[in-house]
Amino acid sequence: MDAASLDPDPFAQFERWFAEARAAALAYPEAMALATATADGRPSVRMVLLKGHDARGFAFYTNLGSRKGDELAANPHAALVFYWQPLDRQVRVEGTVERVAGEEAQAYFDTRPHGSRIAAWASPQSRPVASRDELERLYAQAEKELAGAAGPRLPPHWGGYRVRPGAFEFWHSRANRLHDRIRYERDGDGWTQVRLAP
Repeated sequence: MDAASLDPDPFAQFERWFAEARAAALAYPEAMALATATADGRPSVRMVLLKGHDARGFAFYTNLGSRKGDELAANPHAALVFYWQPLDRQVRVEGTVERVAGEEAQAYFDTRPHGSRIAAWASPQSRPVASRDELERLYAQAEKELAGAAGPRLPPHWGGYRVRPGAFEFWHSRANRLHDRIRYERDGDGWTQVRLAP
């Protein structure tokens, strides 16, 4: 892999690799590690699912009062990693984070299974609960309160975030750990590429 073999637009290159991961029938090719940090720089990371990507960036959805929501409110920067092990590839993304518009979040929320929409209303994500029974009770209570509606609407405490990339890195495994790494960085309206040592 060299810079000449990659699309000069990292979004187009990501789409090419993402399409190949989906075509390979990998389990959850949309799974990505999301790293955030507190205002004073203490990091945390977890797996989330990519729910949309385009030239604006990479979108995911969550409870806005979750740990990641709290951290993004205090420090709106994040990093992502996609790892497609059977293809010996990974993509890293670093950037700033913005909230997804309400109507876009609602459109995505409407695609979720009914039970997942109820759970979004019920779960105090990242907050302590006394037991599994308490969680089940909260779910049953939300299910009762929302019964009869055409479908649960977007909760006020739930929404999406978009990581707007300032940098990408495309990594391909090679023999003897001499992996290929090509980094893209924003340069005005375009991108520059540089090869990194493994």
